[in-house]
Amino acid sequence: MEAFTDILKITIPALIVFLTAWAVLRNLVKNDQDKRKQELILQNSRIVTPIKLQAYERIVLFLERISLESLIVRVSLSDMTASQLHSAMLNAIRSEFEHNLSQQIYMSQQAWEVVRNARSNMIKIINSEVEKLPSDSSGMVLSKKLLEKIMELEKEPTRAAIDYIKGEISRMI
Repeated sequence: MEAFTDILKITIPALIVFLTAWAVLRNLVKNDQDKRKQELILQNSRIVTPIKLQAYERIVLFLERISLESLIVRVSLSDMTASQLHSAMLNAIRSEFEHNLSQQIYMSQQAWEVVRNARSNMIKIINSEVEKLPSDSSGMVLSKKLLEKIMELEKEPTRAAIDYIKGEISRMI
């Protein structure tokens, strides 16, 4: 019995020291892992944030390029018919959108929806105004009607989208 108590006198303190050392080492390793995760997240944000900002910048440029004033100046020619201008404007919008389609990877789902809605609304405005005109109308008449329509709106769809994106960027930074 005396040998058993001697073994217990040695084993119990050794077990207590072992458990204490194990707990301390486990906490050290966990803290080290957490620190490495934080460093990795910080390093990734240093890399990803500029890419995200560039994507938002490109989308704002896209929205500016598909605004009616910009489209009219860029695609209209003096001798165009309304149907030719209509086609050129829709082609420009589609081309710009396809060119910037990959930017959605870096944007929030809500921001991308706002951009898609702005594009769709611009197309709807153009289509609705061209439908109101006689088939032999000039491009100049269509341009005038489109600009009048934009003046009637409280906010152009592209301007509303740009404002939303600016707000999202300010929350991100």
